[in-house]
Amino acid sequence: MKRLTVLVSGNGSNMQSVIDAADNGILKGLVEVVLVISNNPSSYALKRAENKNIKTVCMERKKFENEKSFNYSILKELQNVKTDIVCLAGYIRIVGQDITDAYRKRILNIHPALLPKFGGKGMYGRHIHEAVINLKEKKSGATVHFADENYDTGEIIIQQEVEILENDTPQDLADRILNVEHQIYPKAIKKVIENLK
Repeated sequence: MKRLTVLVSGNGSNMQSVIDAADNGILKGLVEVVLVISNNPSSYALKRAENKNIKTVCMERKKFENEKSFNYSILKELQNVKTDIVCLAGYIRIVGQDITDAYRKRILNIHPALLPKFGGKGMYGRHIHEAVINLKEKKSGATVHFADENYDTGEIIIQQEVEILENDTPQDLADRILNVEHQIYPKAIKKVIENLK
């Protein structure tokens, strides 16, 4: 059984889909979510994790001298619980190289667009869906990819398309893509675990 840690900044619905898949879905018997780390003390994801008796750690960047010490502290937490796989689930910070080096091909991110389009700095949440609609794209979707030292550039593991409807608002599109994210993140984790064996 692989030990999985989630890094999260917000609501944690993708994290919840991974926890549910580990409890009674396609990840049952394959992974255990052992730790949730958030950089945001008001992140609802921390409450979700506590409700499942999963260890939580909140680490705010402003409480660390610099980026390196912040990332090193995260790495120590990952190592303390013997993490095998790291999942970024709405984690809005770039992950430090110390972490990506330690977890090369074992750190995953989910992004609400069809990468490589609509990725990079500033492309998160509502900003993505507004850009997609403003550019009159016909389709969008979700991507799970390996995380590296840059925003949204790692190797793609899985993608699923979502059609953009004529009267879609950014929120309409966000809601439909989020449903897809919840389906494909556990599938991507399963795929990565099978390749680790």
